[in-house]
Amino acid sequence: MKILAIDSSGLVAATALLDGDILVGESLIHNKKTHSQTLLPMIHDMLRMAEVDIKEVEAIAAAAGPGSFTGLRIGASTAKGLAQALDIPIAPVPTLEALAYNMAGAEALVCPTMDARRNQTYYGIYDVHGEMPAVVQEQTAAPVEEMVEQVNKLDKPVIFCGDGVPVFRSQLIQLVAVPYRFAPAGTRYQRASSVAVLGKMYHERGMAVSAGEFAPIYLRMSQAERERMERGGVQSPPSN
Repeated sequence: MKILAIDSSGLVAATALLDGDILVGESLIHNKKTHSQTLLPMIHDMLRMAEVDIKEVEAIAAAAGPGSFTGLRIGASTAKGLAQALDIPIAPVPTLEALAYNMAGAEALVCPTMDARRNQTYYGIYDVHGEMPAVVQEQTAAPVEEMVEQVNKLDKPVIFCGDGVPVFRSQLIQLVAVPYRFAPAGTRYQRASSVAVLGKMYHERGMAVSAGEFAPIYLRMSQAERERMERGGVQSPPSN
């Protein structure tokens, strides 16, 4: 089964092609271009080099969020457009679960953290010993201090990954009370190969959806939505 994976939930734009248990190709770029400029050309070039026709793709695995509102919308529209055109399903993969899967087999817990602005983070905590990451703390949006408090309560070694690492590094060094380390550059950010493998598992478990049913997981309101509510005199609901 050929699965095309897409992840544009964060700073990295990433695509991958999985054929059964073989990773046929993977492409990622971490620069200042918007994902709308890079994602479709990356898919086109990867499939061309793999000598695979887009019509051979049988499912889309998409990073469903949380993450950048703009990035998630670009990824969702790309996944939905391709799935609808090809009449194939989409396997939604939680962004933070896919980030944790970059560390598959690690002895420590994994805490993916993404910058949600205003000293907030999207984070989750996972045990990655098994075939799929086991959720220890569901992905949520919270202040960085709350994330560290949850990590310290577990009293186990932890690996931090995600684009929140460089943003919150000094706070983590100061506040984390358990043994910890930061993921190296090669596994710190989103990898579409992780989305592809987890997407395959979700598809096999009957958890894929149609293009019309797929929707991103935002976890909180966008800044524009909050400002619009504040201008209207309506108090914003809690972010998580």
